[in-house]
Amino acid sequence: MDNLLVLWQAPTLTLQLLIDGVLVGAIYCLPAYGMALVWGVMKIINVAQGDFVMLGGYVALYVSYAGIHPMFGVPVAAAVLFVFGWIVYQLVIRHIVDRDLFVSVLATFGISIVLQQLANQLFSANVETAEANLGSTYLFGSTIVVGNIKLVAVAIALVLAVVLFLFLKHSRLGQAIRATAQNPRAARILGIETSQVFAMTYALNAAICGAAGALVVQIWIIHPYIGLTYTIRAFMIVVVAGLGNIAGVVLAGLGLGAAEQFASFLLGAEYQAAFVFSLLVVILLWRSQMLARRRLYLK
Repeated sequence: MDNLLVLWQAPTLTLQLLIDGVLVGAIYCLPAYGMALVWGVMKIINVAQGDFVMLGGYVALYVSYAGIHPMFGVPVAAAVLFVFGWIVYQLVIRHIVDRDLFVSVLATFGISIVLQQLANQLFSANVETAEANLGSTYLFGSTIVVGNIKLVAVAIALVLAVVLFLFLKHSRLGQAIRATAQNPRAARILGIETSQVFAMTYALNAAICGAAGALVVQIWIIHPYIGLTYTIRAFMIVVVAGLGNIAGVVLAGLGLGAAEQFASFLLGAEYQAAFVFSLLVVILLWRSQMLARRRLYLK
């Protein structure tokens, strides 16, 4: 209650938390884009989503170790993770397409564990960060401080959302992805190589996560076991927004970021993870009731 009173008495602090939350939520949107794409097209829940974010962070980190600004690690991480995602699809994912959803969860959970252990062996378990050194922007007489790297991250997230929307709507591959998502069997009859579409979809998802990881390592931290937090957040956003709804993903991501910031301030940073998991349970229960009502209405 004391912290709530502080927010009431200090509107600039409330605005600071809101701005930080929106900026944080923009980063959450990126892996959620990819998860919605893979889930909608391939009917696979990719539990390794956050681990792709983690790998993208390490790519950008090693770009900075080479003496290059880590911001250039964003396209490099996207390219490296695109190739990596295509390889993972060929080795594992193509064998579970059209299988039961539970099989995909188990398979991608196994991929997640393997990636975590490999990252631990290759990079160690140390917490890492890459300094962007972009400074800060001060608003309202320096009462509100915004890291410029967060502003850049928001811009990149919005650009990627627009590019993804235009790609899916106007490119031949994007149209093939949409056709395959609607009806894979009909797409095959029309001559679309759905196996190639699936491979490109999964690789594109990994590339988006790689770009997100390159931003995460400049704003916060990475370590081999950080992937689960981004997987859970991406899953929550997709469940709220629905499949194929990029605008909904953006709004849900921004809302989640803001809710986390306020919860962290009101409850304490040590309860932030508990808040996220509790919110996930609430969202799943809400979605379950919505689906039950829809089935009852259809009867």
